[in-house]
Amino acid sequence: MNKSLIAGVALIALGTAVRAADLPVAPPPPAPLPAPVFLWTGFYVGANVGGAWARNNWSDTLFLTNFNNNGGVFIGGGQIGFNYQIGGFVVGAEWDVDGAANSGRGAAVTTPAGAPIVVTSNNHFISTLAARFGYATVDHLLFYGKAGGGWVGNSNVTVTDLTTGVSLTCGNFNSCGNNNGGWLLGAGIEWMFVPNWSVKVEYDYIGLGNRSFSIPATAAILAGDTLTSNNRNVQEFKFGVNYLFNWGPPIAGRYY
Repeated sequence: MNKSLIAGVALIALGTAVRAADLPVAPPPPAPLPAPVFLWTGFYVGANVGGAWARNNWSDTLFLTNFNNNGGVFIGGGQIGFNYQIGGFVVGAEWDVDGAANSGRGAAVTTPAGAPIVVTSNNHFISTLAARFGYATVDHLLFYGKAGGGWVGNSNVTVTDLTTGVSLTCGNFNSCGNNNGGWLLGAGIEWMFVPNWSVKVEYDYIGLGNRSFSIPATAAILAGDTLTSNNRNVQEFKFGVNYLFNWGPPIAGRYY
């Protein structure tokens, strides 16, 4: 190969390299977007619907008999609370209030004389205040328990003789508080399906104290009788949705 051919090839290669150097350089590919942050720390508000089942067994001293005013009702309301996440553990507190669609439910009994008697006592709201504690998984699930107190708004107990139509209301002849409370235990599962939004399913058990009142000896019906409500409790099964106002990463925590 002669020197002129070699020189020509070299010039061509040099020109190609110069032209390649003049071409614009492609920008680097964009950095991938950060993964969504699923964090449980912060205040939250939400709403819930479900059902409640009340157990309200009655006994008396005049008939020496037992009768009950048990039954289920629809409930709905809202909740507010706070979570704090440390690693996979989540602690916090929650307050909720639910209205109960309960009206006109009564417990019936027949006296020894054959008179039909109905005792009516309706729950119209349920409220709980409890600590929450649980564990968050990498699948954005929170398994939690609850412990605290529960309060039931209860209308005055009314005793009615269905034969004569005569009624006695507890508040008219005896001190009879409408609102009564007890202890609460519950458990649930909550799923944060997108950051800040979650849905939950929850079961609560509210144990209530006994309730007793005496009818005066001068009353038109059941004179001198004492009615006692015992083994009282309310059980709730609720579905809810929450919006969480995140505060940022917890101490020694991790993102989910």
